[in-house]
Amino acid sequence: MKPPGVRLVTTLGAAQTLAWASSYYLPALLARPMAADLGVTEPTVFAAFSVALGVSAFTGPHAGRRIDRWGGRPVLMATSVAFALGLAMLATATGPLSLFAAWAVLGLAMGSGLYEGAFASLVRLYGHGARNAITGITLMGGFASTVGWPLSAALEHAWGWRGACAVWAALHLFIGLPLNAALPRLGTQPDAPEPTAARPTDTAPAAHAAPPWRTAALLAWVFAVTWFISTAMAAHLPHLLVAVGTAPAAVVAIGALVGPAQVAGRLLEFGVLRRVHPLASARLAALMHPIGAALLALAGAPVAVAFALLHGAGNGILTITKGTLPLALFGSAGYGHRQGLLMMPARLCQALSPWLFGLLLSHLGQATLWLSAALALSAFAALCAIHAPARPA
Repeated sequence: MKPPGVRLVTTLGAAQTLAWASSYYLPALLARPMAADLGVTEPTVFAAFSVALGVSAFTGPHAGRRIDRWGGRPVLMATSVAFALGLAMLATATGPLSLFAAWAVLGLAMGSGLYEGAFASLVRLYGHGARNAITGITLMGGFASTVGWPLSAALEHAWGWRGACAVWAALHLFIGLPLNAALPRLGTQPDAPEPTAARPTDTAPAAHAAPPWRTAALLAWVFAVTWFISTAMAAHLPHLLVAVGTAPAAVVAIGALVGPAQVAGRLLEFGVLRRVHPLASARLAALMHPIGAALLALAGAPVAVAFALLHGAGNGILTITKGTLPLALFGSAGYGHRQGLLMMPARLCQALSPWLFGLLLSHLGQATLWLSAALALSAFAALCAIHAPARPA
C-alpha cells in the first residue's frame, strides 16, 4: 500500500488548522464582544460552546460510520459546508436562541470535521500506514491557536465579531472545502482496505476482530480523563498559575509555552516514539502532567515553566495516540465508528470541564492540582492494564 504523501498531509493538515481555529479556539477571542452585543453574559456564550461540544460527542459515531462506508472525502466536504453555515448563523445571531442554534450547528461540524474525522479518513485509505500521517496532521493542527487567535483578533478589530465570523465562514467555503475535496476518492487509492474486512497487515489478530469491552472501556476512560484535563488547563491555566504565586506579568508568557511544548511532543512522537508501540507513547505521555502538577503543587511559581512544558508535551503526544492507539489495538476495520464511540465520553467531559474545574479551582485553589494529577495517574493505570496484541506472524 502506498503511504500517504506530503501533499496529502499538508492539505488535510491545513484544513484541520482552519477547522480548529474557527471553532474550538473561537470563543477565547470573541466571547466577550459577542456577549456584549447580544445582551447576554460571557458565561452564556461559553455555555453555548459547551452545547456544541455535547452535540459533537453524539455526532462522532455517526460520522465515523459514514467515513467507514464512503471514505472521508464526502464527509469532510460536508463538514466544510456545516462549519460555514454555523459561522454564518453566528454572524447573524440576534439573541440567546439563535446563539445556541448556531453553536449546535457548529457542534455537528466539529463532531465530524475535527481530528477524529481526519484520522478516520486516513485510516480508511491507508490502514496502519496512516500513523505518520496522523502525526503530521496534528503537527500542523498544533498551530491552530497560533494562527486563529491573532487572525480572529485582527478581524474583530477591523469588522467586529460578526465580520470575523463571516470571514471564517467564507474561508471554509473557499479554502476548507477545496482542501477537503483534494482528499483521494475511495476508489482511486490502490489497496484501500474494505470497510467490513481489513487486510491482515492492517488489523490486530483475530482475537481482536471485535474490540474487547474491557479494553474499549479502559481506552474510553483514558481519553475522557486526558481531554478533561487538557480542556481544563486551556481554560484555567492563567488562574491556576496565579493561585500558586506566579507573577501576573509572567502568566501569559508561561501559558504561551504550552503550544510549542505540544508541538515538541508531537515531534518527539514523529522522530523517536514512532519506533515503539503507541501504547508505550501513551503511557509516557500520561505521566507528564502528574509529574508537572506535583512539582507545581509542591514548589509553586519557580517550577511553573517546567509544569507548562511537561503538560504541553504530554498533551501533544496524547493527541496523536488518540488516533494511533485504537488503530494499533483494534485494527482498521470499522475504525471510524469505533473511534466515535471511544471519544464520546471524552467530548462530554470536555463540555463539562471548564465549568467543573473552575468550580473546583474556586473552592480548592492550588490543591486542585492534586486532583488533576490523580486523574492523570488513573489514566496511566488504565493504560498499564491494556496489553498490546501480538503482531501477526
